[in-house]
Amino acid sequence: MFYKFIIFLGIFFISFANANIFKNINSFQADFVQLIKNSSNKNIEYKGQVFIKNDGKVLWRYKSPIIKNVYINKNFAIIDEPELEQAIFTSLDKKIDIVKLLNSAKKVGQNKYSAKLYNVDYEIVVKDKKISEILYKDELENKITINFSNIKQNINLDDKIFKFTAPDYYDIIRK
Repeated sequence: MFYKFIIFLGIFFISFANANIFKNINSFQADFVQLIKNSSNKNIEYKGQVFIKNDGKVLWRYKSPIIKNVYINKNFAIIDEPELEQAIFTSLDKKIDIVKLLNSAKKVGQNKYSAKLYNVDYEIVVKDKKISEILYKDELENKITINFSNIKQNINLDDKIFKFTAPDYYDIIRK
């Protein structure tokens, strides 16, 4: 579930750049704090950085509480887990029509938009024409909030950061 969300969010950002209010975004870089609150009100907080290019490349670099990198290139993902010395290579089997979703997103407040995909409602908060927060509840009833800071748009992101080469000692898992 965690990986599905990260992959979805990467695709979401790529497509969100094509939405009317962000039609000129070519790249997006930000620090993020992702808070997951379960039905027992227990929280887990992830921190890191995200790098996105509108050509389908995404890198989620988790720094806390664990080190993990999630590379997405269109319909393929690699989850690099350095602490476990392993990488998971997987094809994305579920087509997500994010463009359709975002084209149907409705402005529900001064800086808020609402969108729905696969029976999940997403609230997108915009500040200075930049995505500052995404909120939703997943299939397990977890409340997810992702806050973005130090946002940079339309900067030059070298394609090298989106490439992963596994060290020789890694276990490779193919799904």
